[in-house]
Amino acid sequence: MHIIPVLDIKDGLVVRAYMGNRDAYRPIETPLSLTANVLDVAEGLRKLYPFPVFYVAELDAIQCGLADDTLKRLKPLFATADVWLDAGFSDFSQLEQILTMDSVSPVLGSESQSDACVLEKLRESPRLILSLDFRGDEFMGPPSILDKADNWPSRIIVMTLGRVGANSGPDFERLTEIKRRAGNRTVIAAGGIRHTHDLQQLEEMGIPAALVATSLHNGTLTPETISSLMKNK
Repeated sequence: MHIIPVLDIKDGLVVRAYMGNRDAYRPIETPLSLTANVLDVAEGLRKLYPFPVFYVAELDAIQCGLADDTLKRLKPLFATADVWLDAGFSDFSQLEQILTMDSVSPVLGSESQSDACVLEKLRESPRLILSLDFRGDEFMGPPSILDKADNWPSRIIVMTLGRVGANSGPDFERLTEIKRRAGNRTVIAAGGIRHTHDLQQLEEMGIPAALVATSLHNGTLTPETISSLMKNK
C-alpha cells in the first residue's frame, strides 16, 4: 500500500481538513510539528516515514484561482519530494507549464472544471492525475468527466470530501464502482482512512494507494505500521 500524506494549505499554512467545509479550516495542531508551516509539517511527517510523495491541495487556488506566487512559495517543498499538486488547475497553458516541472504531478480536480476539454487534451500525459470529486452522492464537476471513463488518465483519485477528517471510513462502494470502470488504471482512495484495516481492505480491492492525513497526525498509523504497509506497496 502506497500511503501519500496530505498537506492542505490555506493562507500559506497547513490546515486540518474536515468534511470539505473549507471556510472552517484552521491551522493544524499536530504533535508532529511545532508550527503549521508547510515545510515543518512535511518534515514532521517524514519523521514517521521517509515518504517520497506528498499530495498538496492549495485551497486558496482551488477556490480563487492560482496566484502568481503560489508555485514560488511551494518551491522549497518541490526540492525535497515529489508532489501531487491540486491548485484548481483548469487552464491548458497553466498545466503545460506544470508538466515541465520534474517533481510535480498536476492533479486535475473535477470540481475546478467547466467542461472536459482540458482533460481530453492532456489525458495521455503519464503525469496527469484526475481527481473525481464527490460531496455526498453529488459528483462535483461536468458529468461528462465522470461518464466517459475512456477519457480518464492512468491515475485517478476518488475524493470523497464529506469523509475527509471525519473518521467515517472510505467510501468502499464508490471506490469499487470506479475501480470497475477504470480498467487497468490506478485508483487512489481519498477521504475517511481511519486505520490499518481500512488500508488493507483497500489493497485487497486492488486499490494500491491512499491519501492520508488525520490517522498520521493522531498516531493511529505508527512508524512501524506505515513501514510494514509501504513495504508491501
